[in-house]
Amino acid sequence: MRLLELNIKNFGKFQNRSIRLHDGLQLICGENEAGKSTIHTFIRAMLFGLERKRGRGSANDTFSRYEPWENGNYYAGALRFECGGKRFCLQRNFDKYSKKALLVCETDGEEMSVEEGDLDMLLDGLAEASYENTLYIGQLRAPAGQTLAAELKNYAAGYYMTGDSDINLSSALENLALNRKAVDREVKQVLLEKQKKRESVEQEASYIWRELHYIDDKIEALREELELRNVKKEEKPQEDEMENEWVKRRFTDVLRPAKWRVHPIEILVIFGIIILAFTLLPNPLNSFVTVVVALLGAIYIWNRMKIGRRERETEAEEILERAGTEEELASTEKLIWELEHLTEDRKEKQVEYDNLQELLQEQDELGGDYLKLDRKKEALLLAEKRLGEVSGAMQRELTARLNRRASEIIKTITSGKYEMLTADENLHMGLFYEGRYVSMEQVSQGTVEQIYFALRMAAAELLYEEDYPVILDDTFAFYDDVRLEQTLRWLAGCGRQVILFSCQKREEEILKRNGICYAKTIL
Repeated sequence: MRLLELNIKNFGKFQNRSIRLHDGLQLICGENEAGKSTIHTFIRAMLFGLERKRGRGSANDTFSRYEPWENGNYYAGALRFECGGKRFCLQRNFDKYSKKALLVCETDGEEMSVEEGDLDMLLDGLAEASYENTLYIGQLRAPAGQTLAAELKNYAAGYYMTGDSDINLSSALENLALNRKAVDREVKQVLLEKQKKRESVEQEASYIWRELHYIDDKIEALREELELRNVKKEEKPQEDEMENEWVKRRFTDVLRPAKWRVHPIEILVIFGIIILAFTLLPNPLNSFVTVVVALLGAIYIWNRMKIGRRERETEAEEILERAGTEEELASTEKLIWELEHLTEDRKEKQVEYDNLQELLQEQDELGGDYLKLDRKKEALLLAEKRLGEVSGAMQRELTARLNRRASEIIKTITSGKYEMLTADENLHMGLFYEGRYVSMEQVSQGTVEQIYFALRMAAAELLYEEDYPVILDDTFAFYDDVRLEQTLRWLAGCGRQVILFSCQKREEEILKRNGICYAKTIL
């Protein structure tokens, strides 16, 4: 990819400023505040867009810092570039009122869509964060951030596992983790529903268990009552003897009606005997006999009156007792019916209780839904583990390649002083000097800047198939002349378009002294 022309219509301090760019080294010179950072920001905004932050952050964001100094409502520019053997023109309006982007292929006149991803396709997925960590090095911004480390991990896992470096390891692991958490939530929901159902079944089983014990107590009480009544029945006289005696008394009552305690004939007989004794017997014997017969008659009548009353009472008692016996028989039959009913009811309750116990045992067993989710969770965990293992192995291989290429670059730009540069997967780096390991803390700031420069250039070669332009904004402030010369030589031979912003003259002097071809633009 090559940048051909910048057409800054209204951006920051520039209005209607065009800058043509060339292959190889492009030197853009200017004093401080001449607009070098503005031009770089314009290039980045054209490639990746420029969004305004919300809230308090909008006061000092990039959008606000580079708003046009004049005619702020018109905030726009155009960029012409070459990619894949074709030339394109990208136009953007950044202002919030007429924000839009237009992409046209100048080679064949085809109008393309930025919104639908045509620009991303041309940039081959180059993201702004990746660009900031590799292809662009600003003032005092040589150290690469953790974004580059993560991108190298993504590249390693994606490229070595699938042959596609666009696979994003972080996103893949994040998606796996999200899916696993979703499965965990489903598992918890299944277990929660199972627990609720189990509690409901246990509550119902407990209620039926209490009913069974209540029925057992009632059955036991009924059986004891029936046994007690059987014992009493055995102690009573036989029913047939009681019936015979009752018949005899009823027969006697026919001879002597119940309404007469002494029969009139008996009274007449007594009076007849008294009269005969008084008239027939001589005096004074007749008086004695008459008195005796009268007394005996009175005693007889009194006894008969007493016996009648006793028989009446006895008969009443017998009638009540007979009624009580009949009532007791009816009550016993009711008790037997209730016992049979309770026994049947208990059988039904027992069956229901047994069914609930079986259901509880089934609840203890893991259901098909749970087993399916559990297998899915295990698969996701295995995928995470496997992806981590593979990415670790591939990351080690990529780190070795990165170290080899970065070592070649650092050895070149330091004139062979440092033999090798090492970086782990988190980009913690060190150097080897005369066979001895030297940490980053033991070298000068200038050497630190060169280490990160070598790392960025090596990472750009590994990560991107397209030779994107390298943009350096006053990057070499800490370089001495010797190492700056070696670095410029390396840049001239790297095969990329290099846009070098500088407020000093020494870069140009070194380029001239070494006969390195370059194009120059003065701001």
